[in-house]
Amino acid sequence: MKIILITLPDFHASEADEINSMFDAGLPLLHVRKPKASLQETEEFILKISPRHRAQIVIHNHFSLIEKLSLRGAHLGAGRTIDPRHFNKQLSFSCHTINEVKTRKHNYNYVFLSPIFNSLSKKGYTSPFTADQLTQASLNGTIDHKVFALGGITPSVLPLVGQWHFGGVALLGDVWQHENPVGRLQQWLSLL
Repeated sequence: MKIILITLPDFHASEADEINSMFDAGLPLLHVRKPKASLQETEEFILKISPRHRAQIVIHNHFSLIEKLSLRGAHLGAGRTIDPRHFNKQLSFSCHTINEVKTRKHNYNYVFLSPIFNSLSKKGYTSPFTADQLTQASLNGTIDHKVFALGGITPSVLPLVGQWHFGGVALLGDVWQHENPVGRLQQWLSLL
């Protein structure tokens, strides 16, 4: 099972330093999701991350930075589109229904399905999925190595995530809301 870390939507003072430490500890992939950030703010933020780690960064907007900063790729969702047939970098997509996973995952390197559990970072954002629905989606092959679980992911739910055959987890709240985000990520890396 693989780990992807998603940034907080807003900036905080030590974030880039923490991300550099997380990469040094073994973080395989970071999604930079700053929906209100300008192109300049996003670029300045990424420039604070060590150049040796930039090929491990996927961005959710300002896609012109991908080539300019040698980033890994783009993450799409509602309102953000790139034709996958004409994009030579990694491409992923956010899905919120099992049917959307069925129709989207074959065109992308991987997709997120969320929220699998009630969100830790978005108050009131509750899971629409039952355990039976996720079990069935796993049994029929909809959930597989190309589908990452997002939403309410904590170490206590890892057995279920594994049972449903997700390819990995996308983390946000469980890491960033911890008093020591770098230490929390290191705990995650030791689990998987």
